Amino acid sequence: MTVLTHSEEETRNLGFEIAQTCKPGTVISLTGSLGSGKTVFAKGFATGLGINEPIVSPTFTLIQEYEGRLPLYHMDLYRLSGSDEFEMIGGEEFLYGQGVTLIEWSEKIAEMLPDSTIYVHINIMPNQDREITLRGISE
Repeated sequence: MTVLTHSEEETRNLGFEIAQTCKPGTVISLTGSLGSGKTVFAKGFATGLGINEPIVSPTFTLIQEYEGRLPLYHMDLYRLSGSDEFEMIGGEEFLYGQGVTLIEWSEKIAEMLPDSTIYVHINIMPNQDREITLRGISE
């Protein structure tokens, strides 16, 4: 399924809506180029889980944990070299936990993602709209 958003608010709202359907153990793969809106989506997603604290991209910390309706493990793997490094930091345990794991730059560990992963890819259009492709989610 592909969705077109025309503003940050619409991208945030899509994240919010998807979070409403999440259950414990959900993994969200969030991909797209720098500045495509991954963190904007993540902010809406966190709000949809009832998280009120500010959401920032955990580029330097790699993993941020937030408490809401379900725990949210927000990862940014931009600085990781790949699966080996992900395993060394204990990241794999978050893929099978009782919270929701949202992973920016998840393509770096693609082979480790569970079969049930929901894939969200954000593409910037020439007019700055966002084309958001969703896989693994029921329409």
